[in-house]
Amino acid sequence: MSAGRYVVLCLWLVVVLFPIFWSVMTSFKPPYQWFTWPPTWFPNPFTLNNYRVAWFGELLDTQYVQSASIQTPFHALLNSVFIAGTSTALSVALGMLLAYGVSRYGILSERTLFRFLMLRMIPPIVVAVPILIYYSTLGLLDSYVGLITIYVVSTLPYSLWMTKSFIDEIPVEVEQAAELLGAGRLRTIWEVVLPLIRSGVVATFMFVLILTWSEYLLALTLSATHISTLPVALSKYEGATEGRLYGWQQAMSIGVTVPLIVIGYAIHRHLVRGFSFGMLKR
Repeated sequence: MSAGRYVVLCLWLVVVLFPIFWSVMTSFKPPYQWFTWPPTWFPNPFTLNNYRVAWFGELLDTQYVQSASIQTPFHALLNSVFIAGTSTALSVALGMLLAYGVSRYGILSERTLFRFLMLRMIPPIVVAVPILIYYSTLGLLDSYVGLITIYVVSTLPYSLWMTKSFIDEIPVEVEQAAELLGAGRLRTIWEVVLPLIRSGVVATFMFVLILTWSEYLLALTLSATHISTLPVALSKYEGATEGRLYGWQQAMSIGVTVPLIVIGYAIHRHLVRGFSFGMLKR
């Protein structure tokens, strides 16, 4: 690699990593260093109070708090875990079944598949208000069922297309051999097909989980007080009432991001193989 390309890559790495560095540093700064100019690059003194306030609701310095509406995000954390986990599992399961039917039996034409994928091209802001009206009529506002349903519908095209690409790579002869040995259709799918596309399923699950975990607009529109997710709770730290609570906001954002980084690193082998395996063509 030439010296010029190396310098350009290093500069680009600094640009990419700087927001992460600034977020982490701000999460450890005391309140009076959030707004200083010139900026304080490193916290002095180093403090964990932002994490205690953001995650445990301890209002340690009332000088910078004009409202008592800041609440602990554990309720939002539980909501996000339940909603993201359930909707992702349902989306991947339904997508895998549909993908198997499309790959082996052609239950949907290529034109229909592309139309199905085009549903994801619609900006969420376009459908948010109509869905809000429908949910108000059906009584699904501020409910787990309503939010999980819209997440499953919105991510199902990704689950279908990704898992289909992996199933297409499995020779039909493998399933026929299993059937000749006496295995039924469901047993063949469970014991033959699923192990072969395990990496693809993991990659699809992680991709859909990231989409649902970080989704903000629909969660904000279709929830009120009971079903508040972490992205919605995170936005409460910057408003007309609470002010701009940068330290608390960054402390909470670090907690929201770290689980995805840890999970992604733990299964990165499955992700690399999953995202590459489906691109191979026979």
